[in-house]
Amino acid sequence: MVKIRKETLKDGRVVWRARGVSVGKDPLTGKRAQRTITRKTKHELEAELHRLGHAVGRGTYVKPWDGLVPEVIDGYLHNGADQWEANTRLSYANALQPAREWFAHRKARSVVREDVEDYKRHLLHAGRRRGGKAGTALSPRSVNLALGQLQAAFDLAERDGKVARNPVRFVKRVKRAESARSTWGEDEARRFLKVADEGRLAAAWRLSMLGARRGEVVALRWDDVNLDAGTISIGRSRVLVGGKVIEKSPKSERGYRVLPLDAVLATALRALRKRQAAERLEAGPTYEASGYVVTDELGRPVHPERFTDEFHRLAALARCPRIRLHDGRHTTNSLMAAAGIPDHIRAAWCGHTVAVNVATYTHARPEDLAIARDALSKIYSAM
Repeated sequence: MVKIRKETLKDGRVVWRARGVSVGKDPLTGKRAQRTITRKTKHELEAELHRLGHAVGRGTYVKPWDGLVPEVIDGYLHNGADQWEANTRLSYANALQPAREWFAHRKARSVVREDVEDYKRHLLHAGRRRGGKAGTALSPRSVNLALGQLQAAFDLAERDGKVARNPVRFVKRVKRAESARSTWGEDEARRFLKVADEGRLAAAWRLSMLGARRGEVVALRWDDVNLDAGTISIGRSRVLVGGKVIEKSPKSERGYRVLPLDAVLATALRALRKRQAAERLEAGPTYEASGYVVTDELGRPVHPERFTDEFHRLAALARCPRIRLHDGRHTTNSLMAAAGIPDHIRAAWCGHTVAVNVATYTHARPEDLAIARDALSKIYSAM
């Protein structure tokens, strides 16, 4: 019978330990396999011995995996490689990098909740490695993302039988103070468009203020524009991943949508196409016929960051409060809500979901989107 002993470690901690615990035969050598089991309390140790005995008796015992935490992370990232978009993979890998460093030499099965609590405190005080001064505190949002991804990695390891339990599961997330999102009101949106309408890319800024994402605007091609039907088709996005511009499909089916054009935007698009034709003749062989709607004078697609910089320049000229370019999308949504546009139509217009019941049981028809177009056209035309 296995003897249970109470032992004091070098650091003063007291543990309960059972040596020579039989776990069946080694499948390679055929010899009797044994383990040493250590737990904090006698009760925990007895429970583990009972579980092991039951598993060995049923033939379901699996030898403990001795892999390190970085191997858990690598397995998780590899498992999701075919499911995630490039920018999502990069975001997850960056979020897991601090854990890779903090637990670099730790066996995954040795990590307990207290270890993850220590890791969380580290992130909150000195976890920053990029996007600011190294060694400073990460924001609550970044800490929660790091913990969430580490939990997901351990979830997979637990399902694969590599660890007995997920040590991250019961670590509380950091509370975040709710901050009001910055948006423009009707007057500010109109001032911005009045200034933007004077430039060659007036149509692009109209698209932005109609709620299109930055990546959707700079990825729009003339093949996606049907001026005869008065529609644009949105189905791709140009985004930055690791400093490089890539073109990708929407994250979900809701991102694919056909939006009706108002008269002002249709006129602006016609003017831009006519101007690009003149620029092509003037530039000659140096002109790049990229097919994009948003280009420079030589037909080259506009870099997403340059598009953002130009947004801020125009907003300053219009004496509008500084907001993110993406907040223009929130402005659109807020203005539509104030105009009484139903939730499911606003969601369909913007290409995202609303509450599950609305998203599942209500549907926006193509003619419904004309309601959103007319409301926004009325708001922006009252200058």
